[in-house]
Amino acid sequence: MTIKEAQQRVDEWIKTYGVRYFNELTNMAILTEEVGELARVMSRKYGEQSFKEGENQDPSEEMADILWVLICLANQTGVDLTEALEQSFKKKTQRDKDRHRNNEKLR
Repeated sequence: MTIKEAQQRVDEWIKTYGVRYFNELTNMAILTEEVGELARVMSRKYGEQSFKEGENQDPSEEMADILWVLICLANQTGVDLTEALEQSFKKKTQRDKDRHRNNEKLR
């Protein structure tokens, strides 16, 4: 699935099953909540904390939830995520093309 297809499918799902998009501020709060849930899984799976009994241990589920809400926000605000990602690659390449290779801390 391309990013464009994902944006279309989320939009179709919202219009078919979700009634309407939550407003942008609600979705921003939901996105923040989902990032926190991913942080919890990561801290337990790769950090020093342990999982509680019955707690979700799958970061992919949380990552997918984050992507879903991010796509909702993009759709609501008219952002073409494919184009935005292309522009991000250009910006990072122009800005950082030598920076990381020359960083002694990364060797």
